[in-house]
Amino acid sequence: MKTDELREKYLSFFESKGCIRRPSDVLVPKDDPTVLFTPAGMNQFKNQFLGIGPLEFTKATTCQKCLRTGDISNVGVTAYHHTFFEMLGNFSFGDYFKKEAIHWAWDFLTSKKWLGLEADRLTVTVYKDDDEAFNIWNKEVGLPPDRIRRDDEYENFWPAGSPTNGPDGVCGPCSEIYYLPPGSQKTVEIWNLVFTQFNRVGAPPDNLRPLPKQNIDTGMGLERCASTLQGVLSNFEIDILKPLCHAAAEIVGVKYDFHAPEGRPVRRIVDHIRACTFAIHEGCLPGNEKENYIVRLLLRRASMEAYRLGRQEPCLHQLVPAITEMMRGPYPELTKTIETVSTAIAAEERQFLGVVERGVSKFHKLVEQTRGQNRTQISGEEAFDLHQTDGFLIELTENLAAAEGLTVDMEGFQVCRERAKEASGRGAFADSVMSEGPLDALRKSGGTEFLGYDSTSAEAKIVGIIAHQRLVDTFDRTGPSDPIGVVLNRTPFYGEAGGQVGDTGQIFTLDTEFVVEDTQRNGDLIVHIGHLKSGKLTTGLTVLAEVDAPRREGIRRAHSATHLLHYALRTTLGENATQRGSKVEQDQLRFDFAHAKQLTAEELLQIEDLVNARISDGADVNIQTLPLSEAKKLGAMALFGEKYPDKVRVVTMGDFSLELCGGTHLANTGQVGVCRVLKEELVAAGVRRITCLTGPKALTRMRETDALVREAAALLKAPHPEDLPRKILSLQEELREARRELARFTAQSLADNARELVAAAPVIDGVKVLVHRADGVPREALKEFIDHLRACDPNVAVLLGVVSDGKVALSAAVSKPLIARGLNASDCVKTAAKVAGGGGGGRPDLAEAGGKLPEKLDEALAAGLEYYRSKLTI
Repeated sequence: MKTDELREKYLSFFESKGCIRRPSDVLVPKDDPTVLFTPAGMNQFKNQFLGIGPLEFTKATTCQKCLRTGDISNVGVTAYHHTFFEMLGNFSFGDYFKKEAIHWAWDFLTSKKWLGLEADRLTVTVYKDDDEAFNIWNKEVGLPPDRIRRDDEYENFWPAGSPTNGPDGVCGPCSEIYYLPPGSQKTVEIWNLVFTQFNRVGAPPDNLRPLPKQNIDTGMGLERCASTLQGVLSNFEIDILKPLCHAAAEIVGVKYDFHAPEGRPVRRIVDHIRACTFAIHEGCLPGNEKENYIVRLLLRRASMEAYRLGRQEPCLHQLVPAITEMMRGPYPELTKTIETVSTAIAAEERQFLGVVERGVSKFHKLVEQTRGQNRTQISGEEAFDLHQTDGFLIELTENLAAAEGLTVDMEGFQVCRERAKEASGRGAFADSVMSEGPLDALRKSGGTEFLGYDSTSAEAKIVGIIAHQRLVDTFDRTGPSDPIGVVLNRTPFYGEAGGQVGDTGQIFTLDTEFVVEDTQRNGDLIVHIGHLKSGKLTTGLTVLAEVDAPRREGIRRAHSATHLLHYALRTTLGENATQRGSKVEQDQLRFDFAHAKQLTAEELLQIEDLVNARISDGADVNIQTLPLSEAKKLGAMALFGEKYPDKVRVVTMGDFSLELCGGTHLANTGQVGVCRVLKEELVAAGVRRITCLTGPKALTRMRETDALVREAAALLKAPHPEDLPRKILSLQEELREARRELARFTAQSLADNARELVAAAPVIDGVKVLVHRADGVPREALKEFIDHLRACDPNVAVLLGVVSDGKVALSAAVSKPLIARGLNASDCVKTAAKVAGGGGGGRPDLAEAGGKLPEKLDEALAAGLEYYRSKLTI
């Protein structure tokens, strides 16, 4: 049975049992701070399992895209481990329970209409005390007792070990189903049925309290089940993965055979590139933090495998079209981002290979140094320096160290990493207010009704006050304090979502005023964040909520202009210029889109002209709420990786723009007034950003530009602004001539100064060591200065430093005979640059670097001198 057929059979079977077929949730869940990637099928149903919010259905079935990295080292080694995989699941929220879950699983597995597995090849496990499940399997299904194994809480309870070790909360016993493939001596776990029926409270005994509503969460790994049905020895041999293994092997220039030494690295490449294809498709690009770091890690691990197989140039991006073709049946949207994904992976490959080229030699020196000091462990400081300075992922250092028979002090590395972290984010309150406790308690009473599409003020009632990360009934502290959060039963305030920033304004009564400085959305709740200016807040208090209306109007102009910009980009650059993110503020917007190269000046003008032409048209903006499936049939554009509800707002502008959008908009495009493109820039591999101004801000910018032109014309004594280019060209020629004349004087001055400096330089072990702060010497003349110094004495080691344009410039040189004595200009300049907050390098005889801390120049030069001294006095 083909994998696509298995997926469809499973979903169809549970639909026939009354389960609602739900689409896969996004792989990168932006609304769930507890995970970086979706790790299981149940994640999208957290609220249903917890009884939070309205229950629109009581049973469901899905095939969920998942990504886990806990067993990353086993990928490609074992038969079944993956990072990216698909999980088939069926779920009950207080509906069916053990009896149905067990009978339906057995029916699906053994019935000829469905999978048709031989019943005598199936065995099961149950939790040791779960007599109910045992009896259903034994007395109702008919499995003999010797094919039902009772296991302890660490094998057959979820979470594992819950009865004894916690954590407190919802939990329950499991029942696993195993299959013995023909010709095999080892059974394979293919399905896990989880019966969430308890709430754990405190320590045993008697700490498992029955839940008022019992739930079902089951999971069957699609790839593992497919390998069982197809009779192959590994998931990587099934019909959707084996062709990818052959394709990857061809790309890296080896022959794929499962048992060959090249088999494991090829399987790792396939797994990791498949995972990254799905993640990058959703806009999760390689980076240094959180989920972006995981994507970078996976790509670099795959690149390392290709590097070891002999490919030392970017190649793995060539696998993306094959992955897309293999997965296009269930995920046709992948075909829309092939170019974006390939470009991002190729860029990361190039960066990785540069890191390897620079870092491997430094790593090997580190190995020599470690062994020379009779150590078997690379210190955390040394590993972090490789990680921070050279971009060498710690996982690569660990991997290479193991190959050398060494270990890495990971505890010390983590200490260094934490010490180096800079504070980021929008403040502690925004993080704490979105934590689960207080908001979950409020959510059980219902969400916040949003009124802001039609009004900017409304009467409402306070239903929650969050201060110091907990719910309070009253709050009366005015003046300087930490921000607090206020939740209303209804509000005109827009909570930040879909790229549109949250509203500001005030919530007040006759004697109370709360200033709203930000508004955030969390599920169905809208949280107003700010400070109490006067009076007292209490739950149940009736208040007037009033949005800053002029600011909201500016946001509406910018948001409608964002849709016009998207239309203009696709018209000018093609359908592949898809949205990858946006930020909409008051009369200002930025828009990220997929595109492989910088836009030309002509393209930017065409885009700006198209946007303003549609503004001049004054086209109507129509908004309607439709079922998601119907909206997609109409051709409404959705943002890849964005999670949409079953009913969505469809925003139509004229006959040229049709998008899914929950933001606030104008009544017609003419109300934007004007849109001005400020800049276009690269923000990530294959992703570019356009920043624009609208309305009054655009007009102000144009007036400021006109004023600057007039001022420049006056300063340059150009009679009219149109004379500026001619005047500037004339002055540039005068400047070039002045520089040529200065260079003639500078060359002679440098030669004279060089003789004096070399004569006065200290001698260390027979070598002239000249470390000098060359104030007054232009940065571009440092190399010429070094040539003069070396001409005065062939046996010299040099380090020069200057401050130029507020930054440090360093140049080092070592006479070639001294290289054999261990001196290295590149190492010297790197040592100095590190002190000055920068980096650089070059050849052993000549190198240069820069730094961001001009106040550290003297310390940097001292560090370079100490480097030379240490090498010459060994």
